[in-house]
Amino acid sequence: MAKEKSTVKSQQIQNSVEKLERRLDMLDRRLDDIDSMVSAVIERVMSQPVNIGISCPNCGKSVEVALIGNKKPRP
Repeated sequence: MAKEKSTVKSQQIQNSVEKLERRLDMLDRRLDDIDSMVSAVIERVMSQPVNIGISCPNCGKSVEVALIGNKKPRP
């Protein structure tokens, strides 16, 4: 009886570890995708200035972020 409980417990732990590994793999893939998208956007905006306006949802205060690149545009 005690052996069955330890087997069930070890199986539950193994299932939890496998589930955690799958979630970490999914997170890793998502972060890679985000990195690729951000890199592509940065490559496009490096040739021209970009202003981003953001307003706070709580207080309504506006914040403006300016991105200015120094990459020369391709001819």
